[in-house]
Amino acid sequence: MIPDSPAEPVVPHKLIARLRRHAHPLTPIPTDQQARLTRLPAIRAVLFDVYGTLFVSASGDIASSDGQARSQALTEALEAIGFPLDRNTAERAAEVLVEAITRTHKRLKDSGLEYPEVDIRSIVLEVLEYLRARGFGREKPNRALCEALAVEFECRSNPTWPMPGLARMLRRLKERDVLLGIVSNAQFFTPLLFPALLDRSLELLGFDPDLCVWSYRLLEAKPSPRLFRCALEVLIRRGIKPEQALYVGNDRLNDIWPAVQAGTKTALFAGDSRSFRPREGDPRIRDVREDVLLTDLRQLMDVLGIV
Repeated sequence: MIPDSPAEPVVPHKLIARLRRHAHPLTPIPTDQQARLTRLPAIRAVLFDVYGTLFVSASGDIASSDGQARSQALTEALEAIGFPLDRNTAERAAEVLVEAITRTHKRLKDSGLEYPEVDIRSIVLEVLEYLRARGFGREKPNRALCEALAVEFECRSNPTWPMPGLARMLRRLKERDVLLGIVSNAQFFTPLLFPALLDRSLELLGFDPDLCVWSYRLLEAKPSPRLFRCALEVLIRRGIKPEQALYVGNDRLNDIWPAVQAGTKTALFAGDSRSFRPREGDPRIRDVREDVLLTDLRQLMDVLGIV
């Protein structure tokens, strides 16, 4: 349990400032895919994945990343919040981080969740409590410290930058009154990427808060169908059928497979080889095929017939 947990602030300026301080341009690395564009004229809502789709994402899951790189990122993040460590302590702290993720995943799986997710704040709290027990830091870790450490660690282990054309694409969709939402494996800082890197909140960019589904809030991750059900329930209440919605994501298993099951149209984004996940050979997606394949987000305008 995270100490001092009032309602999350709408715009936590200090965390946004941390994200901006570390941000630097990243250019997508082209894939070998060829775009397949088909007009989808009846679309009234577009739902997006975030990492590897709306934002260039330089790495993947922290639990499976390189141990030395993870330890270095955590060491620098701890130092940034006032916890300079020796090498051995830093390496053990990184092990505590991974152990906490593994243990949480097991507990959630044992409770019946097939695709468990963590709230990273609870994970870094265990790291800080481990260090405090060894004389690092006198104060009991609170919410603000957990969030600062999580952001500092994220910025070092998974740098992000907006995909080319993202801001203009969102503006054009908003101007055409297309409902916008997000279904994403994410953490509390993920929504902050938008004001940090695009200078506008999700709402000002046109996203409907009720259509934004974040895995850390459900403690369940894609490809669980639950995340898509949450979004589709909102769409149906708005009078929009599943086939009138388009889901855009970079992973054929985590994104396209559950979106197809939910009944939406789908667009596989193959715009960056760092994050493109075709999942060739996975039996779960043997018969899954997206409606369109994008190699640039701006191609979405052609698909939707928006000039």
